[in-house]
Amino acid sequence: MKPTLQLKLSQHLTLTPQLQQSIRLLQLSTLELNAEVERMLQENPLLEKSDEDEEGGGADAGASVAPAPAEVPETVRTSEADDERAEEPVDTADAAERGVPANEVEFAEEGGFGDGDWGSAPPADDDDEFYPQQVASSTLRDHLVSQLGMLSLPQRDRQLVAALIDALDDDGFLTSSLDELVELFPDELDIDLDDLSIALRYLQSFEPVGVGARGLGESLALQLRALPESTPCRAAALKVVESHLDLLANRDVTRLKRVLQCDDASVRSIRELVRTLNPRPGSAFAKAEANYVVPDVVVRKLRGHWTASLNEAAMPKLRVNRIYADILARSRDASNQQLAAQLQEAKWLIRNVQQRFDTILRVAQAIVERQRRFFEHGEVAMRPMVLREIADMLGLHESTISRVTTQKYMLTPRGTYELKYFFGSHVATDTGGAASATAIRALIKQLIGAEDPKTPLTDSKIAEVLGEQGILVARRTVAKYREALSIPPVNLRKSL
Repeated sequence: MKPTLQLKLSQHLTLTPQLQQSIRLLQLSTLELNAEVERMLQENPLLEKSDEDEEGGGADAGASVAPAPAEVPETVRTSEADDERAEEPVDTADAAERGVPANEVEFAEEGGFGDGDWGSAPPADDDDEFYPQQVASSTLRDHLVSQLGMLSLPQRDRQLVAALIDALDDDGFLTSSLDELVELFPDELDIDLDDLSIALRYLQSFEPVGVGARGLGESLALQLRALPESTPCRAAALKVVESHLDLLANRDVTRLKRVLQCDDASVRSIRELVRTLNPRPGSAFAKAEANYVVPDVVVRKLRGHWTASLNEAAMPKLRVNRIYADILARSRDASNQQLAAQLQEAKWLIRNVQQRFDTILRVAQAIVERQRRFFEHGEVAMRPMVLREIADMLGLHESTISRVTTQKYMLTPRGTYELKYFFGSHVATDTGGAASATAIRALIKQLIGAEDPKTPLTDSKIAEVLGEQGILVARRTVAKYREALSIPPVNLRKSL
């Protein structure tokens, strides 16, 4: 065959760099978006943050706004002038004209507290003003090491106790056995199990009580032994936590009564005594990190209608640097090609960030319109909804809706929810309709919350009650929803 040339026209989708950036920004969370914007601000000199106060309010996000001239802000000049007048005598009449309250003028003249000024600020020469007290957060290891320093122990025993302290976890438990810890020491130190056992006894005598235990039962036993011997049911509770803790956890009252040879009242007393103990003795020293969520959308009820609006605090305000933009406008030679490319990147980023929040607002408003009953009545009124419904309503692709609803949050009068929370599976009803899985979980939670603790509802009984309300759900489905709500089974909910 002879080689030939053919000219063919075809259409295909090409992801431009701008479209790729738009898709990537859409799937980022608020924190990830802020990190991406900060990175772009450092790399691109033509991109800068917009200050609405300097712009006079209402400037376009993509407009090039010139920065203010290099001059001292008004607030700085005022503070410097105040410093110069600090040593001047206070004129009461002048202060009254400037609107300063008379009691503040009198306080400035007297230079101290009055008889009843208990809520006033301390004098300027007070040591506390220059040396504020700082509360140092102590860790569990620091707390135990400080107690170790107050003991009169040989250097060898002190080092062994310190090694055991380093082996504790955040809850104060010794996760490694003594046999494993002995193997970690060099042979020339000649350390055996007896040495570590003695060091462990010293450690278990420290505060908080129960620290240094090798398990939950041992920790509870240490706390029970620290109680006075006159404590009711102390001996029986000690026997339970040492040998029969699983029976108490499973609420096996029959076997507990047979093992302890006691009645129901004694079992309840033992249970109440064990519940007063701390299952995690080192948790008081743990550093709890609070995870904050910045909502992207705020939902309010205005004039009888639920409306979604963007959270201004979550939107980065960007603009193009006017100085560099003017340089490019006056000079278009080859040496400024890099600045021209950065200018285009800055405009793309500003446009894509604005498009991202516009898409989030459209999706959020569509969700609010479909889930009005949820905002009015709560989870029991949640209607079943899938991504396809919102995609068809807005004329977007289903993958776009998935990106928008992931790690984007909505602040409502009922709490803060991820947008994906409003989507879920459904269960058929006897009338041919469908009930949302969220609504079914809310009903299960209500039924269990109103049950009799002495005769709690089984999963089968809950399925029957839901069936009487027209919701056809199997027992295993009830069990799955109950476990998703972190609700224990019927035997653990039964009151002793």
